[in-house]
Amino acid sequence: MCAQKNVVHEVVVHVMSGVILQGLPAQVDSQCRVLVLGSMPGAISLHASRYYAHPRNRFWPLMATLCGFDAALDYTQRMQYLQHAGVGLWDVIGQCQRSGSLDAAIVRGSEVANPLPALIADLPALEVIACNGGAAHAAFQRWVRPALPVVAVALPVLALPSTSPANAAWSLPRLREAWGQLRPWLDASEPPTARPCGG
Repeated sequence: MCAQKNVVHEVVVHVMSGVILQGLPAQVDSQCRVLVLGSMPGAISLHASRYYAHPRNRFWPLMATLCGFDAALDYTQRMQYLQHAGVGLWDVIGQCQRSGSLDAAIVRGSEVANPLPALIADLPALEVIACNGGAAHAAFQRWVRPALPVVAVALPVLALPSTSPANAAWSLPRLREAWGQLRPWLDASEPPTARPCGG
C-alpha cells in the first residue's frame, strides 16, 4: 500500500509540475458512428487512466441520458454502452506540457496531435465528429482537418459546449439540449452481454 501511494504521489507531482504529459489511448471500435474528441485529458483523468474521471464533469451524466444507461455504472460498463451506441472517444492532443488541468495552461508549441487522420480513415461507419469544447474544436481545425483523407473531408464536425466543470455557465439541461443534436446517430438500445473493455 505504501509503495502504491508513493507511485500516485510521483504521478501527481509530475503532472502538476508541467512536464510532458501523455494522453489516453483511443476507445473506438470499427462500428463507431460518432467520434467524440476532447482536447487533452485533465489531471484526474490521467491519474485514473479513464476518460472524464473528474466527478464534476458532466460528460457521463449527459451521455447516460442520450444513450440510455445509468451514469452510476462502472467505467467498463459505461464504455460498453457508449460503443454499443456508436460512440468512440479520443482527444485531439496526444502529448503536451501543462500544469494542472485547464486547456489554457497548455504550453503553446508543446502539443503533439494524435494520429486522428489515420484513425478516421479506418472508420467506415463514421458519420459525425463531435468536439467537446472550443479548445478541442480549435485544435481539430488546426492539426487534424488539414490532414484529413479526401473521403472524410465532408464529415460534419460539431463544436459542442464543453462538459468540463470549468464551463460552469452551461448547466446540465443546457448541455443536454446542445448535445442532443447527436441523437440521430446514436443507438440507445440495450447492449448485448457485457464484455471487458480497455481503458
